[in-house]
Amino acid sequence: MSKGVKVFQSKLPSLGTSIFTQMSMLANQYQAINLSQGFPEFDTPDFLKQQITHAISVGLNQYSPSNGIAPLQQQIAGLIARRYGHALEPSAAITVTSGATEALFVAIHTLVRPGDEVIIFDPAYDSYQPAIELAGGLCQRIALTAPNYAIDWQYVTSKMHSNVRAIIINSPHNPTGKVLKEHDLQALKALLAQYPNCYLISDEVYEHMTFDGHQHLSILSVPELFKRAFVISSFGKTFHCTGWKIGYCVAPEQLTAEFRKIHQYVTFSSFTPAQHGLAAMLQHYPEHVDQLADFYQQKRDLLVSHLASSRFKVLPSEGTYFVLLDYSAISDLNDVDFCHWLTAEVGVAAIPLSVFYQDAPADKVVRLCFAKNDATLIAAAEKLCRL
Repeated sequence: MSKGVKVFQSKLPSLGTSIFTQMSMLANQYQAINLSQGFPEFDTPDFLKQQITHAISVGLNQYSPSNGIAPLQQQIAGLIARRYGHALEPSAAITVTSGATEALFVAIHTLVRPGDEVIIFDPAYDSYQPAIELAGGLCQRIALTAPNYAIDWQYVTSKMHSNVRAIIINSPHNPTGKVLKEHDLQALKALLAQYPNCYLISDEVYEHMTFDGHQHLSILSVPELFKRAFVISSFGKTFHCTGWKIGYCVAPEQLTAEFRKIHQYVTFSSFTPAQHGLAAMLQHYPEHVDQLADFYQQKRDLLVSHLASSRFKVLPSEGTYFVLLDYSAISDLNDVDFCHWLTAEVGVAAIPLSVFYQDAPADKVVRLCFAKNDATLIAAAEKLCRL
């Protein structure tokens, strides 16, 4: 190195290529069935594709208003009123974003200042901690354990203090598939009542995918929690169009105003033709949202039934489009090495659960995505049953 040239100091020195990219690359290398990365194999609804094409063809290709087009905000408000019984003023409470990850990033930066702490629950979505650290905050990670992955609210309470600026919850939960219950929300209400300067970020991107009679209990339906919350949703998950990167954030008017100050300098506005297409889809085909839970439960049940003769232990999936498998009866390898071996030697790519933890337990658990065509799920199960 030349004299006087300093070593570049990374702001995120511990981060490298994500496990999702790694496993997808391995799946391509070994021509394996890719049940690792969480994206649908099937296509976006035809009507929605037609509407986005129409929007492009009639010239709706310039910047949208930074907060989202009014018709989409209005349709989102209607969806929230219908599903959660919460009436909102669309223009004041709803901000359309370039994906849920952007909404999470902006919500975190709206709240977190240097030295603030944020509680997150491991296993956790991998974008939370980098966003917190880039805002100068500190993560307080609380580990949930197999097979129930339940939150011990008494333990959470013991970790609370005046420096905790926010709690991030995720239900239905990626990667475990768990859904928060009424007793969880009651415990959360009691906890936050003691800490008036602590806020809530609720990651609800899988909100319309719950199974076996479990209901998604949105923070939008709990006034005491919503008044100090950012609620994040994803059109990519709901309408099988993850590549469009369209999501939204719902928050009380005062919090929304602060959120928008940052949002305008992150993406300013999101893909205009998609916003028009999504507004039309919500207006003309509201049943798509209502049918999503049954659609994905069929996918889950198909995969689980074809794994019945395998040596894997299938852990309960109450929501999302993921299911966890315990492989302890099959291998002594750690979960990262097992996933590499499974991809190369068996021909199925999965995600190791340990990557979602700061201090991972010794559980031998991997995650599969079942947002795939039926033939793909059956073929993958057949390979796994040979072990």
